[in-house]
Amino acid sequence: MNTLPPSSPPEVLAALQQAQQLMGQGRLEEAEALCRRAVGLAPRSPEAVHLLGLVRRRRGDTTDAERLIRESLALAPKRADFYANYGNLLGATGRVAEAERSYRYALQLDPRFRPARLALARLLTGAGHAGPAEAELRSLLDVEPRDAEACAALGAALVAQERLGEAEAAYRRALDLAPDDTIARHNLGSLLSRQSRAAEALEELDRAADGGLRGRDLHFNRARALVELARFDEGEREIVAALGYAPADQETLALLAKIRFMRADPDFARGLREAIAANPGHVGLRLTHATMLREAGHFEAAAGAFGAAIAALGPLPDYLSGLALTLQAAGRAGEAVDPARRACTARPADPRLGNALSSILLCAGLPDEAWPVIRALRERDPRSQEPIAHEAIAARLLGREAYSELYDYDRFVRPYELEPPPGYASMAEFNSALLAVLEDRHRWEAHPLDQSLRFGTQTAGSLVADRDPMIRAFLEALAAPIADYRAQVGHDAAHPLEARNAGDVRLSGCWSVRLRRGGFHVNHIHPAGWLSSAYYVHTPADVADTEAQSGWIKFGEPRFPVPGVLPERIIQPRPGRLVLFPSYMWHGTTPITTDEPRVTVAFDVVTR
Repeated sequence: MNTLPPSSPPEVLAALQQAQQLMGQGRLEEAEALCRRAVGLAPRSPEAVHLLGLVRRRRGDTTDAERLIRESLALAPKRADFYANYGNLLGATGRVAEAERSYRYALQLDPRFRPARLALARLLTGAGHAGPAEAELRSLLDVEPRDAEACAALGAALVAQERLGEAEAAYRRALDLAPDDTIARHNLGSLLSRQSRAAEALEELDRAADGGLRGRDLHFNRARALVELARFDEGEREIVAALGYAPADQETLALLAKIRFMRADPDFARGLREAIAANPGHVGLRLTHATMLREAGHFEAAAGAFGAAIAALGPLPDYLSGLALTLQAAGRAGEAVDPARRACTARPADPRLGNALSSILLCAGLPDEAWPVIRALRERDPRSQEPIAHEAIAARLLGREAYSELYDYDRFVRPYELEPPPGYASMAEFNSALLAVLEDRHRWEAHPLDQSLRFGTQTAGSLVADRDPMIRAFLEALAAPIADYRAQVGHDAAHPLEARNAGDVRLSGCWSVRLRRGGFHVNHIHPAGWLSSAYYVHTPADVADTEAQSGWIKFGEPRFPVPGVLPERIIQPRPGRLVLFPSYMWHGTTPITTDEPRVTVAFDVVTR
């Protein structure tokens, strides 16, 4: 991105051209020596000062690099390429707003300077401004439709907007134009993995590796694809390989812990524990470790881990809130109130901390205190599902109309009996065939670490992308009940469920759960959904007992006990029945009591 017009003496220009070549070869020490010689010959040469700054940045001295690049800008204030390089430095050091200003000034100087526009778009995508990033990239592609880099960057911007089909098309266009672009191929593989198209993802990731790509992200994404394909040993090895590049990476260590937990490894969190021993001052590692222990139900160990984190690094808001949630999960809501309050006071704008405080206050029997916290969260993000769920419980305790408006069970909890797909004489025949397909996909030994089920298993990837004809037939059968639900519910811009009942819908996830003896779902909501569901493929004999109500789905009772709040609607499962309900509505199940499994399919629906 650094052009070198002949504004410097010839001997300086020759030294700089050689330095650029050495820099491209990674011979940075030699490149720096040549740059310093050039600066000695021509101290006011903007090109020499600027290139020295770029070399210093490559050598890891960002402070000296910034000083030199700013000096070059003072010597040549109209150089668009200098401002673009300055934007690169600012962006790499986390100064996003300053980087954006530098890129935009470069484009003021030269509106057709492609590197600045491309870098600006990438910066905007990374900063969560994918819409403006898309606009910048489309302007580049209007000028040059065969710009492979812009196509790949457009794919990233579209992924950030959850427009996954368009993103895939952009990545494939980039690879048509530049088949050797291993990063674009890796990103396509990552996207396919995210869509639970594991076999296709692995093929693209392997091709990226064959092309010479290396690094943590490649191994991490290969691990996710391998796990989804039930190649667990290989997946775990890939995670270990990813840690070779980033031993303290929280996301990688968390995935390793989840894999080991679902493989019934009793010491599933040892990777995190070892990483903390090597990095005792790492804030995130301690948070991830303690959270994993809590999610696994090891409440005493989790409380100890949060306590140790606070003792070592101080009462950080995430640690206080994590400790509070652990005490709540252990049935000690009264003790949880103080740390939850302190966390929220320290960081009042964080919705995660506000939601935790709301839940704990309700469990502690303090709905009056919870109400203003919940209302503030609702006003900040009206579509967020968790505050809606808390508002319903608080309104119920306080006798407010909002409860019946949000939890109108007669209108919003709707059972459907599915019709057999073409080629099947009955739902019993169809479910029998579907069950055989689903059983083959239940390969874990334990439930996922961060999901609602207990004493059972869940399929590894989303069934939305599954190509099996039985799965496709089931998904197609959902269109009619979803359409009927939408018609019955209607549209009201003032209601959080009805306001979103507009436009097209899509399934945002679909999975199967297989519960064994004692298996159940803890009460939960679906934060990423609009509508949620339960479809019964196979039910054990004990669900027929209307007195015991084993394995029945219940509504209206929150995750942790709240005084005076019990389920208000319960529905008997039976094969062929589908239940649709708002994703913000608390729901769970009673345990099954026989060895015969209970097999369901669930999915979330969102509006586009």
